[in-house]
Amino acid sequence: MNQRVLRARNGERVSTDVAAVRRFNRFYTRRIGVLDEGHLHSEFSLAEVRVLYELAHRDAPTAAELATDLGLDRGYLSRMLARFARLRLLTRLPSPRDGRQYPLQLTPKGRAMCAELDARARSAIDELIAPLGEADRVRLVGSMETMESLLDGVPARSDRSYVLHPPRPGDLGWVVQSHGALYAREFGWTGEFEGLVAGIVADFSANCDPAREQCWIAEHDGRNAGSVFLMRHRERTGVAQLRLLLVEPSARGAGIGRRLVEECIRFARQAGYHTLKLWTQSALESARRIYEAAGFRLIEEEKHRRFGPELVGQTWELAL
Repeated sequence: MNQRVLRARNGERVSTDVAAVRRFNRFYTRRIGVLDEGHLHSEFSLAEVRVLYELAHRDAPTAAELATDLGLDRGYLSRMLARFARLRLLTRLPSPRDGRQYPLQLTPKGRAMCAELDARARSAIDELIAPLGEADRVRLVGSMETMESLLDGVPARSDRSYVLHPPRPGDLGWVVQSHGALYAREFGWTGEFEGLVAGIVADFSANCDPAREQCWIAEHDGRNAGSVFLMRHRERTGVAQLRLLLVEPSARGAGIGRRLVEECIRFARQAGYHTLKLWTQSALESARRIYEAAGFRLIEEEKHRRFGPELVGQTWELAL
């Protein structure tokens, strides 16, 4: 496989991907203060803070377990633990199984120190991302999760392989195109369905009240993979409508559909609606199972041919 390369100052040819990773490492370590003498304005290095964190969140680990899990040299870790003991942050417990292994436990002073460091870490992160809007925060977290998954060498877990965000420029057009193409391909529905979707999206775009209506786009592996809309009923006060739930075939099985429905329910309750309503088709079995699991009740059915084939339209409602 051909690699993209650039010529460094010393004449060596290096991969542009390697150069990009190194550039990001320099940027990120500078932003989070990895090279500071005292991490989080404390007397401890970044490595020491990491070990203290593990001690605070594990049930009496041994030094051997910490060294293995954190990839630390055992001699370096031993010196670190000895310092914690001198500062009265750490105590060693007798082991009922192996006299050569001593489970480690933080003292009350050590736990108080960890709580203070944890609060400083949260404050530092809050300050770092404070300038970012909601959409940019979603992109940031999604990118970090993608990096973690790729560099771990394992597929992303289903609960971390997607992110939800408000529609960005072009996303509403994607919703219309995706609905039209997917339902024509999978069910043979006509262009009338795509026209219905276009009308719903146009109504949302022109009349959306952000306090009462919302759209979520699911992004999976860096691509749009799903959508749902929560819109107020135009005729019934206090009633919201769940509309245009879609999950692309390539992203199914990751829990995206369920999560999109949950977001609609959460938002509808927060906005003060008393009922959440939706209209779907009996042929959409996966969607129907999601609605049933979320507590929706089927209240009406009717046969129709609005989109070509004979269908059974279903109206479902959820009392909020």
